[in-house]
Amino acid sequence: MSATSLVLAFPAPDAADSAAFMLAKLHYHADAWDVAEDLKNGITDIVVVDARSAEHYRAGHIPGAISFPHRTMDEASTARLDRSKTYVVYCDGIGCNGSTKGAYKLARHGLKVKELLGGLDFWKRDGHPVSEGDEPGRMPTTAAIACGC
Repeated sequence: MSATSLVLAFPAPDAADSAAFMLAKLHYHADAWDVAEDLKNGITDIVVVDARSAEHYRAGHIPGAISFPHRTMDEASTARLDRSKTYVVYCDGIGCNGSTKGAYKLARHGLKVKELLGGLDFWKRDGHPVSEGDEPGRMPTTAAIACGC
């Protein structure tokens, strides 16, 4: 008796459809490694947004991230944001939808957004540093790492 594949019960799409779908996912998401590399390399076209509460931000956040709790995002509070930037929004991790809510609200108010896959949890799992306190802090740059500064 031949076993029936549970994976193939729903056949994979053709290659072109898969490529289009994966490309679309990349437009909407960023991962911790890519964000860390951009921060280390001083890329200024992205702004990392911590969509959690101010208390959670204070306890630990991605260096350089701004605190902008999703509950406070509205037309007035987003008006000051630079429309030329792409905002990478995160929360605690996959069990939290604060980043999705934040990204939705920012996009609804005319900003370009991506959601950070896995949030702060995956950031920490990848071994990236965390800043504490009310200030954004800074990610060590590639140049500073190279010179040991």
